[in-house]
Amino acid sequence: MMAILFAVIAFSIDSMLPALPRIGAELSPDSPNRAQLIIMSFVMGMGIATFFTGSISDAFGRKPVILIGTALYILGAALAWAAPSLELMLLARFIQGVGGSGPRVVAMAIVRDLYSGRDMARIVSFIMLVFMLVPAAAPLLGQGIMTIAGWRGIFAAFVIFALIAAIWISFRLPETLDKSARRPVRLPVMIDGLMQMLRHPAVRLSILAQMACYAVLFIAISLVQPVFDVVFGRGDEFPLWFAGMALVGAASSVINASLVMRIGMRRLATLAFGLQVVFASVMSVIWLSGLRGDAMFHVYIIWQCTLFLQTGLTIGNLNAIAMEPMGHIAGMAASVVGSVSTLGGALMAVPIGLAFNGTPLPLSIGVGVASAMAWLLLLRLRRVE
Repeated sequence: MMAILFAVIAFSIDSMLPALPRIGAELSPDSPNRAQLIIMSFVMGMGIATFFTGSISDAFGRKPVILIGTALYILGAALAWAAPSLELMLLARFIQGVGGSGPRVVAMAIVRDLYSGRDMARIVSFIMLVFMLVPAAAPLLGQGIMTIAGWRGIFAAFVIFALIAAIWISFRLPETLDKSARRPVRLPVMIDGLMQMLRHPAVRLSILAQMACYAVLFIAISLVQPVFDVVFGRGDEFPLWFAGMALVGAASSVINASLVMRIGMRRLATLAFGLQVVFASVMSVIWLSGLRGDAMFHVYIIWQCTLFLQTGLTIGNLNAIAMEPMGHIAGMAASVVGSVSTLGGALMAVPIGLAFNGTPLPLSIGVGVASAMAWLLLLRLRRVE
């Protein structure tokens, strides 16, 4: 059930990818590259609202916040469906992201209500498995919906998907936060919870590492379609290739679930980031060496698979590290972790995405720098544990 909430978020992002060229041509013909802001406006809305939704769920319970957030998500999707300009589209997507923050954050708080430590990391790994599998089908679904109903039909699909999730949760989800454990929404209480998190070095470092991790993910997602279309001229093949890469990446969640109990969360994440620094550097060097054509395309595909693999070995583990010491304020902690990491990652990714120059270099360099930041932060985390 928690996985379906994450699936709503993944579907909201990845099903839009095949539609970006058409939306850019229709709503921003003078600067079609701005269409990728449709992805980032959703992420930013989700990131900003995430700061508050966890605290609200600490005060009023998990289930009401999920349902109210889903209603706002549906409203944003409906407004985006009717938007006559790119600016209004971005505003509607921002609203949709604000609504999506409720299910996204509260899902993590519910998991923390019921589990802790490596058991929590194992559960999060299975949630992330669904989060990784949805992108495999989302672009294909988006392309199919466009064929039948145009790109605006994708927003109608968002409404239907969210309604199904809301109905299931309404009937099947029990409230996991006892009334005796609830904390009122008061500014001093929020400040106290925030200070507790900032004073804890493991929480602080894991949040910053997550920020860099999300930057890698958002850079890859925002540029993958332009790279296919502009660099390699394979835009029509994009949904099928993306599905294959996402399925390869989904295996990382299974690997993580089986290894995290033995190896530990920090070690797996540190290894994944360290390897990605090497992979991104090799990708940049190969492009600069002059390799082009099918050979370069297959190098890019292999490297893109490593980005999806990295997601399954890092995000869930970093979430668990940050949440582990904060069980007494799980909602507030989930809010801060989700808000700072998502918003910070998006802010890092936007200028890199807009710097796209018809080559994969902005992508590989941006990913390499962000991965190096996360790797150094986790090395620091080892010394404070």
